[in-house]
Amino acid sequence: MNDVVLELTGLSKTYNKGLAGEVQVLRGVDLKVRAGEVVALVAPSGAGKSTLLHMAGLLDTPDEGEVVFAGQRVNGLSDRKRTALRREDVGFVYQFHHLLPEFNALENVVLPQLAAGTPRAEADSRALDLLGRVGVAPRAQHRPAELSGGEAQRVAFCRALANKPQLLLGDEPTGNLDPTTSDQVFGALMDLVRGTGLAAVIATHNLELAARMDRIVRLDAGQLRAGD
Repeated sequence: MNDVVLELTGLSKTYNKGLAGEVQVLRGVDLKVRAGEVVALVAPSGAGKSTLLHMAGLLDTPDEGEVVFAGQRVNGLSDRKRTALRREDVGFVYQFHHLLPEFNALENVVLPQLAAGTPRAEADSRALDLLGRVGVAPRAQHRPAELSGGEAQRVAFCRALANKPQLLLGDEPTGNLDPTTSDQVFGALMDLVRGTGLAAVIATHNLELAARMDRIVRLDAGQLRAGD
């Protein structure tokens, strides 16, 4: 059985920066990520890691190359089909939690499930289970403004996994936290990922966190290279 969840082949992307001219961000990027594998994407700020994650998550399209998701070629899919695939099978976490401020923690994890057609009782149950796994179930009725930064980010992790995606993409998901909280929150994220067996690509500049993942790849001059 093919357990490759994400396969990127020859991805290239160039942006027109106006007076600065064209800037090639990605140059023939190749990457395979298998179910149950957590890959650290290491690159300095501005190196193109967000662009790479956006292509992997079907938010952007390459100028050249191919994206294959769970065995399905996605380059030629319509916007509607790409949106459905992204909603159902890809989870995103960012440096800032982006929780909806008018809803409490439980509701923030429930809402994506309701949008996907999950019955409310089932959505509530899964949300509470996820919140419990990361230790914030006692804060389920609190709104984001009433949560600490670490608690809010844990809720964001739960929201990203609410619809049982096959792939999790993280863009500096602990980069806005102090070192101690970052370490604790990253541990919670890894426990969630390990517990679900999904594939994950986590961008970080923190080499200590990267070393806790299965594999490190470095984005250097627009190309991916095996890490240390």
